[in-house]
Amino acid sequence: MISDKAQIAPGAEIGKDVEIEALASIGEKARIMDGAVIGQGAVIGRNTTIGAFTKVSPYAVLGTPPQDLKYVAVAESSLLEHIYSSKGAVGMWQFMAETGKKYGLIIDSNLDERRDFFAATRAAIRYFRDLHTHFSSWTLSAAAYNMGEDKLSTEIQEQGTDRYYELFLPPETQRFLFRILSAKLILSNPKVYGFELSDADFYPPVLFDEVQVTLNQEVPLRIIADAAGTYFKRIRDLNPALRTRYLPEGTHSLRIPRGTSEGFQARLEAALKTHLSPKDRGIYVIRNGDSLSSISARFQIPLASILLWNRLDPREPIHPGQRLLIYSKPIQKAPAEKGAETESDP
Repeated sequence: MISDKAQIAPGAEIGKDVEIEALASIGEKARIMDGAVIGQGAVIGRNTTIGAFTKVSPYAVLGTPPQDLKYVAVAESSLLEHIYSSKGAVGMWQFMAETGKKYGLIIDSNLDERRDFFAATRAAIRYFRDLHTHFSSWTLSAAAYNMGEDKLSTEIQEQGTDRYYELFLPPETQRFLFRILSAKLILSNPKVYGFELSDADFYPPVLFDEVQVTLNQEVPLRIIADAAGTYFKRIRDLNPALRTRYLPEGTHSLRIPRGTSEGFQARLEAALKTHLSPKDRGIYVIRNGDSLSSISARFQIPLASILLWNRLDPREPIHPGQRLLIYSKPIQKAPAEKGAETESDP
């Protein structure tokens, strides 16, 4: 563990050079190389944090916030997009729902943009601009980001000073600022602190195309993935704000693998025609020994179609006696006494 005492000189500020009292005392380089814990928070991993900064930097230079603010995300979440706190904060920037919505993030049953790096970073920059307007200090702004602006304003008023290093603040906030400045030092010059990195140690840039998708009904992501020539996990990884396995009716901006946008719309329309343009409708009653795959094979219907028509989660088991809506001509051949009933369209 790295001690949080006497490492950073008094007066070190976010947005300015950090002076170190004793470089040697940063110490325990072997632990740093494996992924040192700074204070009690952000884990500095070889690839995890340094590689992700290729995504942080373009947004950190927008407007007035200094580049140092990207280290706030390190201290908050170790740059993990899906991390949750016990208090309900979510994502790399650890937004609470109320604050996230205030700064333009969509948070509902289908989307949680706190988990989307790009949307959340834009929101964090707007939030920091407001904090800086109020406190006139990036260091105080970071403290307010951690403990809340109202609480920090109260402490400033009660203690009669707005100088960060003269304020008595909660230990969590004190450690938070230390972690930000320590992360800046180590990640700005990793070799000094024991990181012998080559190009192979960095994550490659995440490349993607962005497409607009307009749907007139709910569609499984698996169909989107098929149209993009990729797999379900890739679509979820590129679109971490998605909360379900389905895209609801409406217009959506989606990221798909780089180079797959050409012809995507045509492939999607063909896939939707296959899955969403049934000719006959029937009800199949699940029997002992059935699985979704066996039912799919029996009626020569894509599994994705069965999932869509019945709003099923493929991770959940099916049960004998459960009724499935099936659209397909072959269902007319399935005798009712063996588990299938047919009904005509209304």
